Amino acid sequence: MTGFAELIAATNFSFLDGASDAGAMVGRAVQLELGGIGIADRNTVGGVVRAHQALKKARDGLLGMAMPPLDFRLVVGARLVFEDGTPDIVAYPATRRGWGRLTRLLTVGNRRAEKGGCILGLGDLIAHHADMMLVVMPKSSARGATPVSPLPDGDALPERRERDLATVLSAVRRLGADAVWLGVTMPRGGRDRRRLARLGRIADAAGVPVLATTDALYAYPDDRDLHDVVTCIRERTTIHKAGRLLAANGERHLKPETEIARLFRDRPDAVAQSARLLSRIAFSLDDLKYEYPHEPVPEGWTAQDWLEHHVWQLALERYDYRVPEKMRALLHEEFALIRERKYAYYFLTVHDIVRFARAQDPPILCQGRGSAANSVVCFLLGVTSVDPMKYDLLFSRFVSSERDEPPDIDVDFEHERREEVMQYIYRRYGRDRAAIAATVIHYRPKSTVREVGKALGLTEDVTQRLTSTVWGSFSSRFQEQRFAETGFDIDNPEIARLREMVDRLLEFPRHLSQHVGGFVLTQGRLDEMVPIHNGAMEDRTFIEWDKDDIDALGLMKVDILALGMLTCIRKAFDLMREHGHGDHKLDTIAVAEDDRVYNMLCKGDSIGVFQVESRAQINMLPRLRPRMLYDLVVQVAIVRPGPIEGDMVHPYLRRRSGKEVAEYPSPDPKFGPPDELKQLLRFTYGVPLFQEQAMKLAIVAAGFTPNEANQLRKAMATFRKVGGMDNFQAKLIGGMVGRGYEREFAERCFKQIEGFGSYGFPESHALSFARLVYVSSWIKCFHPAVFCCALLNSQPMGFYAPAQLVRDAVEHGVTVLPVDVNASGWDNSLESSPVRGGGPREAGWRGLQRTSRLRLPLFQARRLRRAPPPSCGWSPSPCRGGFASRLSAGGWVSTGLGRRDRPRPDHAVRQHRGPRAAGEPATARDEPARRRRRVPIDRQGAPRGVVGRPQDTAKAACAVRCRGRA
Repeated sequence: MTGFAELIAATNFSFLDGASDAGAMVGRAVQLELGGIGIADRNTVGGVVRAHQALKKARDGLLGMAMPPLDFRLVVGARLVFEDGTPDIVAYPATRRGWGRLTRLLTVGNRRAEKGGCILGLGDLIAHHADMMLVVMPKSSARGATPVSPLPDGDALPERRERDLATVLSAVRRLGADAVWLGVTMPRGGRDRRRLARLGRIADAAGVPVLATTDALYAYPDDRDLHDVVTCIRERTTIHKAGRLLAANGERHLKPETEIARLFRDRPDAVAQSARLLSRIAFSLDDLKYEYPHEPVPEGWTAQDWLEHHVWQLALERYDYRVPEKMRALLHEEFALIRERKYAYYFLTVHDIVRFARAQDPPILCQGRGSAANSVVCFLLGVTSVDPMKYDLLFSRFVSSERDEPPDIDVDFEHERREEVMQYIYRRYGRDRAAIAATVIHYRPKSTVREVGKALGLTEDVTQRLTSTVWGSFSSRFQEQRFAETGFDIDNPEIARLREMVDRLLEFPRHLSQHVGGFVLTQGRLDEMVPIHNGAMEDRTFIEWDKDDIDALGLMKVDILALGMLTCIRKAFDLMREHGHGDHKLDTIAVAEDDRVYNMLCKGDSIGVFQVESRAQINMLPRLRPRMLYDLVVQVAIVRPGPIEGDMVHPYLRRRSGKEVAEYPSPDPKFGPPDELKQLLRFTYGVPLFQEQAMKLAIVAAGFTPNEANQLRKAMATFRKVGGMDNFQAKLIGGMVGRGYEREFAERCFKQIEGFGSYGFPESHALSFARLVYVSSWIKCFHPAVFCCALLNSQPMGFYAPAQLVRDAVEHGVTVLPVDVNASGWDNSLESSPVRGGGPREAGWRGLQRTSRLRLPLFQARRLRRAPPPSCGWSPSPCRGGFASRLSAGGWVSTGLGRRDRPRPDHAVRQHRGPRAAGEPATARDEPARRRRRVPIDRQGAPRGVVGRPQDTAKAACAVRCRGRA
């Protein structure tokens, strides 16, 4: 390695600016034998974890090949782009404290701007400059950002003013004379040497050394054309019209030291300064030590002891003070691992969140799922509802001592009330200690073709035609067959260029979004570990690292997820309680299973039922014929892309129905017992349907270590990603053959497991969902009116439109009553009617939600018991063209009004303001509005025969819309 390091390099996390990913930048710098590289994206540290991981993998690969260690350094920071006229400044933290100051600085700028923006001023840097190395660039690259309104408390936008380079250098140098450099490039613009001399004089006058850099935006010279394309996408123009918006040449790529030395031969000291700056930086991402929040525990207790005490108490209560021996063994195993990994606070946090939800009035239904269902501690704490002891679930899939990864607990809440839980977390921990993880939105085939096509000057009909055959959005390449299917010649230069650019841009990050509910919590300030952004949704904040980045750095998150079926079930419970059908809970319904529920499911009668309402699931139910809860587990998991592509569905069904004998091949006797596979796959007839089974199969039959099995799990969990399973083919097949299994059987097993790469279910996940399948089926079977009413009141959710749900309810004998202004409320509701023999029955529901489209408080305040005649000037809503025009004539029957007598929106509301003062002129709202005449409408929806001023035409059209005839 040489002494020169390229210390100003951007990745594609400088969105629509950088044209290479972090791995390519690091790999190219290593290939060029540079001494190091500095990754500094525009006002973000979003790409630094990926660069860190790329270098780590390179070093691990060299160690695996018994090669000398890599003498290469990676330093991470950010390019600060200011909105007050200050030139860009690249900031590198020298210490862990400096990293905290940098991330807090970026958080200040992010919180001032709307999502995706950052508003910084030089004064912000001065306030947060401690322990940072600063490289001042000659110019500003600011593009403007939209401030939020109102600004955070006590904050103000920086004042914009023109600042020359010498003034900025002098101001920044006062922050630390030995921590400031002037970055200079040699862009081969014809005046490079004169420009270098001029900037050198400015730097010398300010007492600041010059730093040689290429200010790299991409790794290889060939990436220049891709950079031109992303520039056109950013500027919303085409290659033909971009002009000077594009770079003059392709020189912003990484260069070897010899080339840098030649370019800066007039200032050799500028080349040497890179090694000096590199030596001043001691910080690495490995220095980030995560500490989970310390939950309050009773005085005199440690978190671990309190967790164990509380769980043992719950176990004694659940099992009537006779805890089964198997449960005791599982608890001791989990407690030992939780103590070793210091995860007690994490379990207490999740328990507190679930406790909060259930303590609300009314309680918020919630249920844990995912790998957390493998834990008996989560089960006893009430976080999950699946008994791992009963189903022999694999705890190592949740937490394992062999892999250095934090646990991940997912909890579903009612989708209409999840925000209450999320805001509780923000209140409890504060905005500086809690935020949602990010999700990186990548380019996908359709959007990439459209945007690249526009940049290359292709018309919209061409790109629309090309994308019309794309199915799905997670491919890493735009297949050649797409061009043939749409009639385009791949040999056409423009089409060939389009395909090349699309393939190169696919999977580039496009922008950051927020995770669906993954919270990252810290004991100290979270904004001293990673910058925090404003979300697009009000009162939401998120960090700029996604799930993979969090896992790489060992941060723990809690997933606060939303599930519409929980809302539906809670509303169904409320309706049953209100109408005298019992007080039910999630835990009470699924305890005693009823054959009538399974009889209904075996007929495919599952419209509206959770997870089994799709056409594919409805077709599968009569074939699988579930008769117990575990059959529903299989039903949930089997109709997925993974089992289908892995050819697991038909073998399972044939074996289940007795048409085929389940086979359990045996290994060589010297390697294991003959029934090792039967013990593993007996419940699924020898077919590995779940991820846990695939992991156990790899460990038992192929000799995988637990860590290798976990890597296999990660490859199986690459839903919406491509690749990963091929790396395990030789290991799995070779391991099984080496232990005495037939190669044909080993290859068939790998093909089945490979299908999980397209999306397969873990068993614990399917078990959690199966309980909700049974509960929703039970409600539909025994209370169809309640079920449909709750579904309608929980919309939008599920596969079916409200009309289809209503039709299904009618087919189940439910009477549907029409909308009535005196009987209906905002939500659909149930009414009871007498039947022979006495007692009420469910007759049906009424609802106004589908017709009124009004906000709940406004409508409830204006509900009538007796509607006055139209001559009173009454209107049921102050909204013009609102409720009255949308409510059918039948909705007014109980008021005694006919179709022609019902209130119209053009009967204005008289507003009583007291007597007018003497001399005060009458206003339009003091007199009833005159009935507007009908205006005929042409086929384009515009009023015909209306003459006069434009505003008169607009008023006439509005009058027609208000009467519901537009």
